Amino acid sequence: MRVGIFGGTFDPPHIGHLILAEEAWFQLRLDVVTIVPAGDPPHKRDRRLSPAESRVRMVEAAIAGNPHLQLSRVDVDRPGPHYTIDMVRLLRDSLPAGTELFFLMGSDSLQDLPNWHQADRLVANCRLVALSRHDVTLNWEYLESALPNLHERVIQLDMPELEIASHILQARVRTGQPIRYQVPEAVEQIIVSEELYRETPSQ
Repeated sequence: MRVGIFGGTFDPPHIGHLILAEEAWFQLRLDVVTIVPAGDPPHKRDRRLSPAESRVRMVEAAIAGNPHLQLSRVDVDRPGPHYTIDMVRLLRDSLPAGTELFFLMGSDSLQDLPNWHQADRLVANCRLVALSRHDVTLNWEYLESALPNLHERVIQLDMPELEIASHILQARVRTGQPIRYQVPEAVEQIIVSEELYRETPSQ
């Protein structure tokens, strides 16, 4: 079995996320891509995240009807802080023996990987799938010096690049700009009904 792991805050999930998951599923011949909303990511504690349950509902809505994309609550249903390696270990324990794990990440995250908690264990537990970005050039000399033999554990995939980011979508909502077609319609409905990303929700 070949399983992709796609973690993130997904605040909100947008079409860029879905395209990346679909392309990884297709190009790597994965059985399924597991979408894992982050619970309490230590590196984002300076940001105000939407409630975990709202982010879970948005992911569920975004992937509804796609049989090879699935949601995992493994990160939001456990106490923090939430490190990636702990999430990966929990997922591995829930899967059949011999399952191959493919961890999806942006090239910018790969460049920062030596600073991650127990990065060497993540490399040992998964193949890393680096999604191409035109504005990131990987420094392999630095990466290999920090994590020997990393290169052979990395698969680089060319992906359609869309200039869509969750923090930009949040700002558009706050300023009354449209986000239609940038997120699935069901996700936009949740954002509206739960009054997400407004400075002060109406009473």
